[in-house]
Amino acid sequence: MMATLTPGAALEPITYEITRADLAAYAVASGDHNPIHQDEEIAIAVGLPGVIAHGMYTLALVGRAVAQWTGGAEVVEIGAKFVQPVVVPAEGSARVTVAGTVGERTDAGLLPLSLEVTADGTKVLGAPRAAVRA
Repeated sequence: MMATLTPGAALEPITYEITRADLAAYAVASGDHNPIHQDEEIAIAVGLPGVIAHGMYTLALVGRAVAQWTGGAEVVEIGAKFVQPVVVPAEGSARVTVAGTVGERTDAGLLPLSLEVTADGTKVLGAPRAAVRA
């Protein structure tokens, strides 16, 4: 679903579902086996509301959305602050939605993307952004 990358254009929101199985697969791929991403009791014991998604997994979903919108354009910058955890229930899934707006082309020829990332309606990334060469 490639978007029209004109300044001011809204980027169609994309929603991804994250399951506990996704977290297990990401732990293997990333080497991050922190039990807060797998074990409900440990996550709660350390003060979390339950098992949470890896922050970098959440940011990777942003990268995936940017690639979908831009048709695989070169991503020059991507970043955000982690402001709320994505709680992944034992049954079913958490829903992470990435939306955004295309900014004005910079002098360097980059298109900045101003993004919004929520999980089940709650903002989970602060100041999420990307810049692409397109």
